[in-house]
Amino acid sequence: MNKILLIIQREYITRVKKKSFWIASILVPFLIAAVYTIPVLLFVNSDDSRNVIVLDDSKLFKGKLNSEGDYTYIYSEKTLEEAKKDLKKSNDDIVVHIEKDILTNPKGVQILGKKTVGIGTQHAIQGKIQNELRNIKLKNAGIDLKVLEDNKINVDAQTYTLNEDGGEKSSNSGGAMILGGIFGFLLYLSAFLYGSQVMNGVIEEKSNRIIEVVVSSVRPFQLMLGKIIGVGMVGLTQFLLWGVLTFTASTVTSSIMSGKIEEKVQAKVKAGLSKDEIKKFEASVKSENPLNSISDAIENVSLGKMIFCFILYYLGGYLLYSSLFAAIGSAVESPSEAQQFMFPVTIPIILSFILAQFILQKPDSPIAFWASIIPLTSPIDMMVRLPFGVSNWEIALSLTLLILGFIGTTWLAGKVYRVGILMYGKKPSWKEITKWVFYKG
Repeated sequence: MNKILLIIQREYITRVKKKSFWIASILVPFLIAAVYTIPVLLFVNSDDSRNVIVLDDSKLFKGKLNSEGDYTYIYSEKTLEEAKKDLKKSNDDIVVHIEKDILTNPKGVQILGKKTVGIGTQHAIQGKIQNELRNIKLKNAGIDLKVLEDNKINVDAQTYTLNEDGGEKSSNSGGAMILGGIFGFLLYLSAFLYGSQVMNGVIEEKSNRIIEVVVSSVRPFQLMLGKIIGVGMVGLTQFLLWGVLTFTASTVTSSIMSGKIEEKVQAKVKAGLSKDEIKKFEASVKSENPLNSISDAIENVSLGKMIFCFILYYLGGYLLYSSLFAAIGSAVESPSEAQQFMFPVTIPIILSFILAQFILQKPDSPIAFWASIIPLTSPIDMMVRLPFGVSNWEIALSLTLLILGFIGTTWLAGKVYRVGILMYGKKPSWKEITKWVFYKG
């Protein structure tokens, strides 16, 4: 046992002392914070106000294209040629020319800008004109627009989840998708990242002949187990650092964003915008920030349960796959030789990630159930399902099978490892590796 602890200590300290470990541990949380902070700040600080000169040859739109948001509509009696010349000299941004036959010719609108007109601006102006044309046609058909507007209903359904005691609590499917996707991706990443570290470590020691000296003092299985646990602890340490630093970075950036949003709201109030326009702006800001959906999802799940299950599935999935990666590393002498043996091991990991896309849409389907139960796919796919609500018996069954799975793969990998680490000068085949499993001694 002392020998295993020494191997664990060596593997852990060697990797934690590396600069790459600390760079990744510190950089990733701030990159995550930047991913959701920068779009919101750009949206809040953007000043896309546009002066739109309207040349209405149809005489149908005067007084109807009301200024709102970032667009100020200014009517002009100039000819199109005059407006083109003046546009280059003035502070105006866009000229919109509406032809006489616009009611029968939907293509009778031209938008001219000093620079290339953005797709967002094009859609905003088109939508404004399109809505007014619709109203004009309805009015000409004798349809009362007020009655039509009064009967326009926007359904905003609220979703709830029933508790076992019959109570109900609000739920957020969008936030659950984001939360499940994050946890699933972290486990997908860990299976590749830390599993390959174990494999590369074994290959390096074997190619440098260090392994021959080490196995003279410890049994091959002890060496493999110590290496797997040591690297696994490095992974847990990194996840802990990511969690703490991400929370800290999120708290700081959220405070900054709140201040910026409040400044923008006050500026809009001073500019004389209506309450509806200010509410629309706040809703737009909220939609830009995925943290709001995640926060809603966290409120509807047990965060402690999620973190506890994440640790268990990380350990189970890591032990299962890292033992297989260790076996591959022991059978070859270089990373290039390992590629032919990695494919069958990586297929279940990739399949888990593919199935996760389906599970996010249908978390209660039979495919989702079996993917979260089978040991090779359960670490990733069960974590994807958890934010949507999973029965305790399903979690217990999944973890039990996962434990049995990694015990089986560790035993199998140990059989291969004890022979492979001392095998040199020969490229093994799948047939020969299978024979190693049944060697005695």
